[in-house]
Amino acid sequence: MKTFLFAVVLACGLAGPALAQKSTADGIAEYRKMLEDGNPAELFEAKGEALWKQKRGPKNASLERCDLGLGPGVTKGAFVTLPRYFPDTGKVQDLESRLVTCMATLQGLDAAEIAKTPFGRGEMANVTALATWIASLSRGMRFDLPQSHPEEKRSYELGKRAFFYRAGTHDFACASCHSETGKRIRLQDLPDLTKNPGDGIGFAAWPAYRVSNGQMWGMQLRLNDCFRQQRFPYPGFGSPVTIDLATYMGVNAKGAMSIAPSIKR
Repeated sequence: MKTFLFAVVLACGLAGPALAQKSTADGIAEYRKMLEDGNPAELFEAKGEALWKQKRGPKNASLERCDLGLGPGVTKGAFVTLPRYFPDTGKVQDLESRLVTCMATLQGLDAAEIAKTPFGRGEMANVTALATWIASLSRGMRFDLPQSHPEEKRSYELGKRAFFYRAGTHDFACASCHSETGKRIRLQDLPDLTKNPGDGIGFAAWPAYRVSNGQMWGMQLRLNDCFRQQRFPYPGFGSPVTIDLATYMGVNAKGAMSIAPSIKR
């Protein structure tokens, strides 16, 4: 049914003299708008909230004392300040990797095992749900990642290098798709992520529900898929290159409004 609606929207945007003024991008935007009221991400939000409060793991504890950067248990506004440096781990972490740290320290779950679990399965599916709920609590807020700690500044610079690094069988980089305005792949507009792309665009739209495959994607999976499309080896979950890329994009998105969790094709 959703595929049929998509075709109808595109047809309205591309066919007929009276409707020819509507662009393909307008058609896609209209399609997303039609689905927003029933965004399946809401189901993941509900699951994430329940998981946050549920006592689980060998320590039979909840995550309600998890420190996401604004203090133990503070969730609202945390999403738009991540990735950031955490003194207890001595490194910069994004939302998903920080959640795994809390699951290990507070609940006694095995962080290494979680990191090895495929996306969408087991505890990794729980991480995605938790990230979706926490992101929803900052919807409408503006990104403002801290850059005061030397490690935060270092993460940004390393992320910038990774963003422009070209390699692989196709000599691709993140910048191949996301360093100019007006680019498009298939029917999808490609935002310029080297600067602030605007409200709800790029970094400010993830986690997102993917209609095309019926899955909820966090930024870790989104970056993993970017590496796949570049024909690079898959990065490990929470690997430094994924954190650094997120830092680079997040800092560049300063002032942009988050619409996460959003809905994507």
